[in-house]
Amino acid sequence: MTAPAAQAVRRRVTVRGTVQGVGFRPFVHRLATGLALSGFVSNTASGVLIEVEGPPEEVARFCDRLAAEPPPLATVTGVGVEELPVTGADGSFTIRATEHSSGRTQLPPDTATCADCLRELADPADRRHRHPFVTCTHCGPRFTIATGMPYDRALTTMTGFPMCPACAREYGDPADRRFHAQPVACPDCGPRLRLVPAPGGGPRPARDGDALAAARAVLAAGGILAVKGLGGYHLACDATDARAVDTLRARKERGGKPFAVMCADLDTVERIAEVSSAERTALTGPRRPIVLLRRRTGAAGLPLAPGVCPGSPHLGVMLPYTPVHTLLLGLPGDPPGPRVLVMTSGNRSGEPIVTDDEEALTRLAGLADAWLAHDRVIASPCDDSLLRVRADGTEQVLRRSRGYVPRPLRLPVAVRPALAVGGDLKNALCVGEGDQAWLGPHIGDMGDLTTLEAAQRAEGHMRRLSGVTPELVAADRHPGYHSSRWARRRAAELPLPAPAFVQHHHAHIASAMAEHGLDGTTPVIGVAFDGTGYGDDGTVWGGEFLLADYRGHRRFAHLAPAPLPGGDAGVANPCRLALARLWAAGLAWEPDLPCVAACSSAELSVLERQLARGVACVATSSMGRLFDAVSSLLGVCHRAGYEAQAALELEAAAAAARDADDRAYAFGLASGLCDPAPVLGAIVADLRRGTPVPVLAARFHRGVARAVAEICRRSRRATGVATVALSGGVFANALLEEECARLLAQDGFAVLRHGEVPPNDGGLALGQLVVAAHERQEE
Repeated sequence: MTAPAAQAVRRRVTVRGTVQGVGFRPFVHRLATGLALSGFVSNTASGVLIEVEGPPEEVARFCDRLAAEPPPLATVTGVGVEELPVTGADGSFTIRATEHSSGRTQLPPDTATCADCLRELADPADRRHRHPFVTCTHCGPRFTIATGMPYDRALTTMTGFPMCPACAREYGDPADRRFHAQPVACPDCGPRLRLVPAPGGGPRPARDGDALAAARAVLAAGGILAVKGLGGYHLACDATDARAVDTLRARKERGGKPFAVMCADLDTVERIAEVSSAERTALTGPRRPIVLLRRRTGAAGLPLAPGVCPGSPHLGVMLPYTPVHTLLLGLPGDPPGPRVLVMTSGNRSGEPIVTDDEEALTRLAGLADAWLAHDRVIASPCDDSLLRVRADGTEQVLRRSRGYVPRPLRLPVAVRPALAVGGDLKNALCVGEGDQAWLGPHIGDMGDLTTLEAAQRAEGHMRRLSGVTPELVAADRHPGYHSSRWARRRAAELPLPAPAFVQHHHAHIASAMAEHGLDGTTPVIGVAFDGTGYGDDGTVWGGEFLLADYRGHRRFAHLAPAPLPGGDAGVANPCRLALARLWAAGLAWEPDLPCVAACSSAELSVLERQLARGVACVATSSMGRLFDAVSSLLGVCHRAGYEAQAALELEAAAAAARDADDRAYAFGLASGLCDPAPVLGAIVADLRRGTPVPVLAARFHRGVARAVAEICRRSRRATGVATVALSGGVFANALLEEECARLLAQDGFAVLRHGEVPPNDGGLALGQLVVAAHERQEE
């Protein structure tokens, strides 16, 4: 019985945050009934609406526990309370249907299969035994099945799967962990697997359990399997089968770029890689990203094929995050099969990940020997996230996608409704309004029409889920970027028809400031190191020291420029970059130098004339290109088969000798220039002394870090600014980032390093958003 009206109170409680699709309403129901309170709970477009009535002390306890004890996947960002007249209602507390209204709530990201569902999957007595789509309110797809908000089954791709009576009972029972779990289904009413063989042989078509058994057989026989996951297709093969790995690499035309692998369990991970406590937490958490781990060597190791990760001491490793993955890798008692699978995005190089089943059969034809598909539609592509764990246990996300999107980021400054389109590499969009921003999933490089179309679809999906209707578009200042041209077309449809173009490296620094909650009232020293960015002077920047806030930036210092011969062709040939840097430094191209020996006499002759005449050469201050050049000068990498290959292999060489000595090459520092000519001269001398290449690579890394610290000290003396933001793709280099941070902190600087927002161009759109908002507010 509810307390008499004179002794009772009634309150309306609104809860904001990630509170839909996470079991919040059943949690509220259990909490209210446990306290013998009456009232109701409902989803709205703004979050969760509750009215609760009962004794004052019990209602107060109810309100306190709402924010303190939410379900595992919920995030409460605000609780509003309003006193209401007491109604004298009976003692029931009900869950009402969703109220359709204006407002905004937050949808949780897709989440790895929970322990309870995994137990059911493996239990022969459970009705969901071996069900490839087992899920509950604590796990499974959210973002990739949602077609709109509020998050109800009718606005998901599960709407085409009517629930059987048993699932409907669970869905309607507040005491059940599947209460209002929108993806809930079972073998009788849910999505179904099917195996489609490639034309001309292979396995026979199959459905359900037979499809899964046939798929495992394809992998065990060394075949390539296209597997439909949460956010798109993967291409999978046995990671211990050298022939299978080499075949996949050749078919996908991937060059030497490392593959990620999926291990059956943590024990298997520990057989192939060294795993710290913090890395174990990242691997096994609900997001299940790819985690960069150091490769294990020795007798206890599991021998992976050499082609999995050539030239790298690290492996990108993840654990199964869907029931399909768990079943592919095998349950106890299953026939033997691979325990480690290569899992790479289901696409051709340069294209976006494939999500549509019919499209998969055509776009992945010639790559896969069979397709393991299902009939649950993917509403939005969402690639695997990628991160590394620093020595101090903090995480640096390098690709923010599945497990993170569409979780919003809290902004330190209010922004008008806006869309930021990012750049052309590692593209990810961002929409924002007020104090929230939503970074979209990783899209990839904007090199063709299919990727641009994927970006346009991603924008529509993010707008529907966030409720943001942009008034403004922000983009990179580069006039030739596909993303910038798209921004012009998109802006023509909006109230502010001219895009806000933001300088590339300013956006990098602004993204770090925004992630760390800086309101922009005081500037920072921004160190922006990357491969390329359109500079204010029309040249290619990338080794920048900026005094920056959200309103603007000033170039305090930069890497001394050198010619970039041949543009993209030069980037693919680090030996040419090395020769251009030697030429700019006045150092001779002697035949004993590795970068000279790597080029033919004809190539050397053409390059010499090109540099002398300035033909097809643009000046670049890029730190990324300097790393490429030094990599070739040391003989590490002369021809790059994928982005940043030369720099990654240089970092790997340096890591092998990081404790060999503490020497560092000294840059010339004068008149705002960071001149690498003395460094290059010293490297050439040490090469001729026979100093081991890893030692030279480590000295170069330390030299860059010491130059960063010294330029920041000079900036502080000149301006009084004592906060440094490190941003740009070069700071994905763990050795460099950690040494820079150590030296700067030792010198008394506050150091901002990226965490959840990638330092590379995947985080660019966040910086564009906050800079553009400030620019337009001041116009």
